[in-house]
Amino acid sequence: MINETIDIMLVEDDEVDIMQVQRAFGKHHITNTLHVARNGIEALAMLRGEGHPKLIPLPKIILLDINMPMMNGLEFLAQLRADPELHAISIFILTTSSNDQDRIAAFELNVAGYILKPIDTTKFMDSIRVLNMFWSLTEYP
Repeated sequence: MINETIDIMLVEDDEVDIMQVQRAFGKHHITNTLHVARNGIEALAMLRGEGHPKLIPLPKIILLDINMPMMNGLEFLAQLRADPELHAISIFILTTSSNDQDRIAAFELNVAGYILKPIDTTKFMDSIRVLNMFWSLTEYP
């Protein structure tokens, strides 16, 4: 996958967190397309093309918050893993929830990582930089 960027989806309901991710992408010159959905229902609709244009290509990575209205991150993740077309997308939980039950449930649904959102902006920027290094080095089918 040399010199090829992959699409990424952010599923996040908090506008400040969305802007923080977008700023981190800009600061670290991350050129991947970032699709934003504000809850799990909207994300599934975008991925499946239900009431929204279907995302083509599908994102290879989803950055997913857990605490969201309508459909939380774990409910979204369960639906994604049950969908034959979407089940292989790599998911990184990006959340403020340090609840052990959430962490266990996420890993039982095969997440690639569980990252606690740091309150500190510098640490958050570093988290996105490290994620960028990961997806830049990973080979995808």
